[in-house]
Amino acid sequence: MPYSTYRMRLLIALLFLLIFPRLTSARTVPPADSLVLTLRQADSLFLRNNLLLLAERFRVDASQAQVLQAGLYDNPTVTLELSTYNPETRRIPDIGRQGQKIVSVQQLLYTAGKRNKRVALASEATRLTEFELLDLLRSLRFDLRSRFYAIYFQQQTLSRFDQQINTLQTTVSAYEVQYGRNNVSLRELLRLKALLFELNNQRTAIRFQLADDQQQLQTLLSTTNPVQPVVTNDMLARYRLPGLSDDSLRQQALRSRPDLRAAESLTRQAELNHNLQRALAIPDLRVGGTYDQAGSYVQHYAGLSVSADLPMFNRNQGAIRAAKSQIGYQRELQRQRVIQVSNEVDAVLAKVREVERRMQTMEPQFTDQFEQLNRGVVTSFQKGNLSLIEFVDLIEAYNDSVQQFNRLKADRVEAYEELNYLVGQELF
Repeated sequence: MPYSTYRMRLLIALLFLLIFPRLTSARTVPPADSLVLTLRQADSLFLRNNLLLLAERFRVDASQAQVLQAGLYDNPTVTLELSTYNPETRRIPDIGRQGQKIVSVQQLLYTAGKRNKRVALASEATRLTEFELLDLLRSLRFDLRSRFYAIYFQQQTLSRFDQQINTLQTTVSAYEVQYGRNNVSLRELLRLKALLFELNNQRTAIRFQLADDQQQLQTLLSTTNPVQPVVTNDMLARYRLPGLSDDSLRQQALRSRPDLRAAESLTRQAELNHNLQRALAIPDLRVGGTYDQAGSYVQHYAGLSVSADLPMFNRNQGAIRAAKSQIGYQRELQRQRVIQVSNEVDAVLAKVREVERRMQTMEPQFTDQFEQLNRGVVTSFQKGNLSLIEFVDLIEAYNDSVQQFNRLKADRVEAYEELNYLVGQELF
């Protein structure tokens, strides 16, 4: 080896020895204002603080109030008629004992059980609102957990990238010194700079995605502080397929999914509305009483009145027909939803099995071997056992494997959480 090349490698080796051990032993320290949370703590904070859930609870309260309103009876109608002027006695007004006044009271009485049918329809609408709340909770919780783990694995990748970038920056600085002394070629220096530029671009892309996930997670938790996820091996180990058959999981989803319960509720509402529209075709009764002081054939007349509409032209035919068609529409949508739920469970089970197959072929040998390789790369390069091209190729392979493997681990957790989401129960 030429003396100049040996001296250049010696200088670079000294810089590595001074800087690289510090980088490999450094740990990412979360900002002072960040929220350091486990998944259970994040779930608890989410249930207390999420504004969408709080707003949806007001919808449930409003819907329950509609049930109360549907059960109320109509108020009676009171009519008072007074004599304003008597031309014979010239009294203004003439409402005394010899005067004239008419008082009538009328009450609407529903027939065919209309009141009970309205209450049943309003109650079913309340159930629908409750199912929509549960479905919103299910969707937001899936989003929360997916982003929680995505942030954790992105931070793990960034930690490795930061170490590699700092190491490469040191190497580039050493090469620039040697290039100024004509000990290395411009091609070698530019190759290292190109690698450093590529790693910085990859790091920026991860940072952008991390910023988006952080923003969404903070919104879900209704906080302005960044979240630092705490994940342990025990948390990751609990993601395993339950000892249930595929058909059992499908049946569980059909029983538990709140969106499917909501589709059933819409069908039930259509049926209840059809019953109500048929009842509306039957006329209601208006029952009342009248007191007439001096305007009838006898003094102090008291009479009873009963009235009802004659169903000659409008028998609510159009509304009944529309309600019947709505039943068919909702039933078909419900059948479609059942098929969709079954297919969704099958699809996510295929995802889970595929990601587990990939994980089992790579753990633990893959990560251990790449970690060992990464430690040996620097040492071998310091000793002159690796060329620059080999060094660059191995660094690129290591960084790409770290990024892809952390993404695979995040995809694995997300697949299991999607299974939770699609079955509609906490399986893990």
